[in-house]
Amino acid sequence: MALKDIKKERIKKLKRIKDKGINPYPSFFEKPVLIEKAILNFKEGKKAILAGRILNIRVHGGSTFFDFKDGTGKFQAFLRKDKLKEKYSFFLENIDRGDFILVKGKLFLTKKRERTIEVEDYKILAKSLLPLPEKWHGLADEEERFRKRYLDLLMNQKVKENFIIRSKIITKIREFLNKEGFLEVETPILQPIPGGATANPFKTHHKALNIDLYLRIAPELYLKRLLVGGFDKVYEIGRVFRNEGIDRSHNPDFTMLEFYWAYARFEDLLIFCEKMIKKVVKDVFGKSKILYNQKEIDFSKPFKKIEFYQLLDKRLKIKTREASDSTIKKIAKDFKIPIEKKSRYKLLDDIFKKISKEEIWQPTFVLYQPVQLNPLSKRREDDKELALRFQLVIAGWEVVNAFSELNDPLDQKLRFKEQQKEKQKGDKEAHPFDRDFIEALEYGMPPAVGLGLGIDRFVAILTDSENLREVILFPVLRPKEN
Repeated sequence: MALKDIKKERIKKLKRIKDKGINPYPSFFEKPVLIEKAILNFKEGKKAILAGRILNIRVHGGSTFFDFKDGTGKFQAFLRKDKLKEKYSFFLENIDRGDFILVKGKLFLTKKRERTIEVEDYKILAKSLLPLPEKWHGLADEEERFRKRYLDLLMNQKVKENFIIRSKIITKIREFLNKEGFLEVETPILQPIPGGATANPFKTHHKALNIDLYLRIAPELYLKRLLVGGFDKVYEIGRVFRNEGIDRSHNPDFTMLEFYWAYARFEDLLIFCEKMIKKVVKDVFGKSKILYNQKEIDFSKPFKKIEFYQLLDKRLKIKTREASDSTIKKIAKDFKIPIEKKSRYKLLDDIFKKISKEEIWQPTFVLYQPVQLNPLSKRREDDKELALRFQLVIAGWEVVNAFSELNDPLDQKLRFKEQQKEKQKGDKEAHPFDRDFIEALEYGMPPAVGLGLGIDRFVAILTDSENLREVILFPVLRPKEN
């Protein structure tokens, strides 16, 4: 039967229910026990009130079985015609798979030892007008799973478990940072200047003030203003927005953890980051080794360290820092990387990303990227062309970006000016010039380190998910045409 015909039939049933004087969407009903608790405290002969969504209905003459579930578990119900009389036939004529129902009755075990409730009375809680899909796994149009995430969660237990794990990961990160003395704060999502990262922003307009605003690409510059204001340890977990392409590791809006820590050194940040990652993995899974793409990732061992240029030199078989711009462009072309309107350092970063995906599996700190890629970080004192920055790469995913924060207002001003030159050359992701932030630095910011962790990427690895869309409840999709 076509979907529109099924809907018509269910609307007819809805009308019959209303004609009987029954509210098919009641706001008042007896409080049911969670199925999880009913299973845990199961005792034959005990009276119970349970509720949930009907998953299937199996009619056997004068008796009917159906399975139903709430958010905690699944249970079986048994209806007898001789006991329910008119309500039995009313159930068969008007209740469908997908409807929500409350049942009252006595608990018992079937011959197959299945926990069951013999229904003495029932109440409809919500009538569904569209049927649950019979098949959901292996859809030809995979995007349909993401468009109708509510059905994906309902029909695929693994998907639901992934989002439960995601919540636990975020909770454990919060617990770790709170215990370490960090204060959780909130910074603006609408910003007059989109700073804190090199990315292309989304733009909007505020009518009352008649000004353009941008969805934040990072909370960084506001969190660092709080260091100026006297907070020594702050963090934020929230959505950020970047007007960029969509692929397995990018979504236009995503969740970031950023924290800033005054009076800490670069070495302290490396130790702290490793400690946090290891603790979260152990707390969530009870172990330090997980499988991703059927390959083991071991979080118990010390994380590897390699310098940015060392990694490139090893893979490309050349002295990358000394190579000419034309050589770098040729290498980029060989990797099928677009080279238009990109600086030498942007191309090196793109090449690094390609190499990371191919060669880095175990947790690895990649250290000391070119300072031109890091307009907000301090320079190494022994090599001014390199930033005191690291990225944590796991299974080819860039999970963490962290560095010693630049607190020299004059150097910061020069860096912003260099970024404007790149913007004039066509780099849409170049960092804007933020005079207000420079003024904040002129009042003095203590030496500090900062870290950004991509929650979605971290969750993807820990849930063995190939694509960010698997771990974002409602990822951005192109609208379907009517």
